[in-house]
Amino acid sequence: MPTPADKLWRNARLATMTGDRLGVIEHGAVAATGGAISYVGPDAGAPDAAEIIDCDGRWITPGLIDCHTHLVHAGTRAKEFEARLNGATYEEIARAGGGILATVTATCAASEEELIASALPRLDQLIGEGVTTVEIKSGYGLTLDDELKMLRAARSLGKVRNVRIRTSLLAAHAVPPEYKGDPDGYIDLVCNEIIPAAVGLADAVDAFCEGIGFTPEQTDHVLAAAVAHGLPVKLHAEQLSNQHGAALAARHGALSADHLEHLDRAGIAAMAASGTVATLLPGAFYFTREARRPPVQALRDAGVPIAIATDCNPGTSPMASILLAMNMGATFFRLTVAECLRGVTVNAARALGIDGGTLQPGKPADLAIWDISDPAELVYRIAANPLHARVFAGQ
Repeated sequence: MPTPADKLWRNARLATMTGDRLGVIEHGAVAATGGAISYVGPDAGAPDAAEIIDCDGRWITPGLIDCHTHLVHAGTRAKEFEARLNGATYEEIARAGGGILATVTATCAASEEELIASALPRLDQLIGEGVTTVEIKSGYGLTLDDELKMLRAARSLGKVRNVRIRTSLLAAHAVPPEYKGDPDGYIDLVCNEIIPAAVGLADAVDAFCEGIGFTPEQTDHVLAAAVAHGLPVKLHAEQLSNQHGAALAARHGALSADHLEHLDRAGIAAMAASGTVATLLPGAFYFTREARRPPVQALRDAGVPIAIATDCNPGTSPMASILLAMNMGATFFRLTVAECLRGVTVNAARALGIDGGTLQPGKPADLAIWDISDPAELVYRIAANPLHARVFAGQ
């Protein structure tokens, strides 16, 4: 007789995300003990439990994971959106002092408490769609104190809501105005002062390798410094041009390379060899009216895992809907339903270097319970939220 569990969700249909597709179990059950999954399988073989929840035939997936966000920031960039509608490009706005630097000004002026308060509505929207883990980047501080302020604010969100927060230091996001003539000097600051100070607050280090960001050589210094301090790395790569950032990230064993519209075959091969996840961000693709799509078929052919995220940020993806991100991934990038769902569960967990994203014994008991007849509905519907219940760490 199995050991009794704390909770049992029975009479359910399970999408476990194991194997290479959805890992469906009809007439299934999930049990949790001490915040971890203790049983996944047929309803008939489930253990007894102190509390039993009848799911009435609903679908259960792992709790969803948003593995790339800039959730903590101050201010809005609605006027830049209007300027783009009138013909200005993202690069033109950035070079004129707008873009990332506009958000930097607002974020540096905000207190830690104000940053937490402004981020909560965005976080609550994600939570309301079944998200149980959120990655949050810094990158709108660009000074030691303000980058650490952002990381502290991100960590604090996990104390005021039942959600798992992973933080990424993105100090190499833009060149601050005071370093406009000396970007290498700023990279020295990032490598020698900000990264060491962020150890313990950051779970990973990220950078923006791009013509309007940092060169591959500068990015290489940042990633090497992160690895030297025991921090895994990620990279904004090949969004606007091919800087060969994905291959650079792969050489440092990056967890993920993100955006990837201009990714080439050499970058794909490097990612496949290193196990680096391709995180696609269809919200930014849509919002900036990008025309070039990531090379999805080549990624498939090479066996590179694909994740999907909202890229929630004030300038290029002001979207806090993981469900819409899946729909966009299917519509714009022609991802399959299984690829979309795995992209916000098991592959998103891999992009963060965490143990989760599947329904398996020993994994965190993070569940999303849905009022749907088929998992395809989670990708198919627009502006609809069929979440019935969300479970975080068994609660």
